[in-house]
Amino acid sequence: MIPVQAYLLLSAAVFCIGLFGILTRKNALIFLMSVELMLNAANINFVAFSLHHGNLSGQVFSLFTMGIAAAEVAVGIGIILVLYRNFSDVDVTKATTMRW
Repeated sequence: MIPVQAYLLLSAAVFCIGLFGILTRKNALIFLMSVELMLNAANINFVAFSLHHGNLSGQVFSLFTMGIAAAEVAVGIGIILVLYRNFSDVDVTKATTMRW
């Protein structure tokens, strides 16, 4: 059986990759993918601790997180389409003229 520490190490690595993607990239699609990586890292933690404690509550939370991630992607794709229509690019630094 794989120890919980291995899952936590994997989760930390995936979360750091997602955080690096958010902090260094200007492309809105990369932002969305990086947020998905961070949410998947949280899901790995939920499932790992659920397995460790022997109950299903972590897996249920993981399913709810996946639903929230799907809604986030739907809204994010809509925002990206508006960015592309207005600026012909998905660079988030060009969208400063869309302020109120």
